[in-house]
Amino acid sequence: MLFKSKDEIDRILSALGEQLEALKSGPLDLLVCGGSALHALHLVSRTTTDVDVVALVGGDKDAQVLSRPDPFPPALVEAVKKVARDFGLKEDWFNPGPASALDFGLPEGVLVRAEVCHYGQFLTVRFFSRYDQIHFKLYAAVDQGGKHYSDLVELQPTAKELLAAAKWSMTHDVSEVYRGELKKILTGMGHKDVADRI
Repeated sequence: MLFKSKDEIDRILSALGEQLEALKSGPLDLLVCGGSALHALHLVSRTTTDVDVVALVGGDKDAQVLSRPDPFPPALVEAVKKVARDFGLKEDWFNPGPASALDFGLPEGVLVRAEVCHYGQFLTVRFFSRYDQIHFKLYAAVDQGGKHYSDLVELQPTAKELLAAAKWSMTHDVSEVYRGELKKILTGMGHKDVADRI
């Protein structure tokens, strides 16, 4: 199944929330990036096949703490499997693929900017903002290209946003090879001025 809109993503995540409630899992609060987050904010038109979980959100409102989501809590694993079965989704439709980004640090203020959606009483999903997507998409565009580069272009980042994203991405890969490829991407996007500043 391909997710083509926010409505489809909301429907699947609502079903996930219902499964968590049925399992009496206790509430879960998750930070999500990628294609599903882009759809949640109506930022791109392409389809996506999964939901990428960056982190578990814990603590209270005044002192929120992010932790790696892998492995998922057992109840979430079971709920994800049941939703996959019910809707004909691939097994890893809900995954912690980008969790390693947490080891090097997320853009400062990511939780403040996130779009918060509640799917019943047991599931809260915080979708990456456009600003934070630009950070992740620039890094992924240099590393992998393809859809990530296309997404980045569609987000129409400003020079200021790209400079902030570039500086952040270089904390995740400090190699000169990465820096060189980053400069090529920025120049190719018409932002040689930004490339010259990193």
